Amino acid sequence: MTNKVVVLGSLNVDTTLHIAQMPKPGETISAKSKTNSAGGKGANQAVAAARSHAQTSFIGQVGRDSAGDFMIAALKKDGINTDHVTVTDQSGTGSAVILLDEAGQNSIMVYGGANQAMQTDVISKSETLIADADVLISEFETPQEVTYAAFKLAKQHGVMTILNPAPAATIKPGLLSVTDLIVPNETESVTLTGITVTDTASMDDNAAKFAAMGIQNVIITVGDRGAYYHTAKASGFVPAFKVHAKDTTAAGDTFIGAFSAKVNPDFSNIENALIYAQQASSITVQRMGALPSIPTTEEIKETYK
Repeated sequence: MTNKVVVLGSLNVDTTLHIAQMPKPGETISAKSKTNSAGGKGANQAVAAARSHAQTSFIGQVGRDSAGDFMIAALKKDGINTDHVTVTDQSGTGSAVILLDEAGQNSIMVYGGANQAMQTDVISKSETLIADADVLISEFETPQEVTYAAFKLAKQHGVMTILNPAPAATIKPGLLSVTDLIVPNETESVTLTGITVTDTASMDDNAAKFAAMGIQNVIITVGDRGAYYHTAKASGFVPAFKVHAKDTTAAGDTFIGAFSAKVNPDFSNIENALIYAQQASSITVQRMGALPSIPTTEEIKETYK
């Protein structure tokens, strides 16, 4: 089974600078090479869902420029419905600069551009699309007030909402009340709860803090260790698959997109969906780039048959 997934999110053209090691403050270093590719957390998540056979649609915004044309074409290449991607003359298409070192770790600087210029009126025009979905995903590379409007609409139509609070920021009042599942990584979880993630007990404490904030269902991704989950019915930890990482860009987004394609609305298959998502992200980190690194269902099945 796969879901109908709508992603409300960011569209960025990524420029990756390949370097030996991260620069120290004030240090100038030379990049070994440079690559450009389609990216943005929203685009990554949508492509991951689509390549896992979810019927996927996108709500977003680009500038009236060649980068915007490039991003729309990239989504269409994976069969993603782009009818609700608007084009603005007021801002340029979003972009990101990624520093990638030889250990596969990255630092990312993002220019929001058209992503951050989105207005809530785009959501009222997308009600039919949202109402027909099984899952609606959003993150923090677009304005929270737009996500809030979309999630409220989704809940009116019984659609599952997944919030990826990245990059971590203070959460808009009311947003968690219309969120079914929050999926931070360990750093984002600490930022939001103030509780350091070290072991299962500390993850339980994070889940309890999120519950106090108004959200019962939590997944905390902890890099190459795996993913912790807590719902109203169960909690546990699903270990990651051990691989040699070349580039961790889009790993978390692949995880969320793949998970959204497979999870049941009542979380009854959450462990199986998490295992599948871990398999997908383990392949992503062994490849270079964002969208180009995201695997298909067929590749996942072949790798982990």
